[in-house]
Amino acid sequence: MKIYFAPHSTSFDNEAKLASGWKDVELSPLGIEQSKELAERFKGINIDLICCSDLKRAVDTVRIAFGDTIPIIVDKRLRELNYGDFDGKSKELVWSMRPNAIKIPFPNGESYDQAMIRVHEFYNELKEKYSDKTVLVVGHRATHYGLDTLTGKTLEECLSLEFKWQPYWEYDL
Repeated sequence: MKIYFAPHSTSFDNEAKLASGWKDVELSPLGIEQSKELAERFKGINIDLICCSDLKRAVDTVRIAFGDTIPIIVDKRLRELNYGDFDGKSKELVWSMRPNAIKIPFPNGESYDQAMIRVHEFYNELKEKYSDKTVLVVGHRATHYGLDTLTGKTLEECLSLEFKWQPYWEYDL
């Protein structure tokens, strides 16, 4: 199965440098424009299915970009990490806590290990049902880390690498 991963478009929290986690935030005007551009990036690539988390910023990115032209699966297992008491707090504060959160959940939230269980479960089901398809996944860092850890990286490596935006990443599962 070929998977393309694209991050959701910019939200108001992204612009305010907040770590949204499970906080359901809106796309900013910039994010709406980015969503309109997303479909252009995939012109010429035959996408059979789109999957995204149930958080508004991911769903809206997909709906603005593709409307109902491609089948969409919305699944809560593709959500961002649940930062619990730290959802919506400063990105700098939350990022400083991430290395400890590989095994230890954020207060009233989850750990990266826990998040990978749900994300991997989704990807494994996807692979069983759609092994011969090309799939676009629109999601969050945790969604992305799920693909990276399925293809050989450790969570420690994922968290230590500085995020560098790109239009999409490609994976063969």
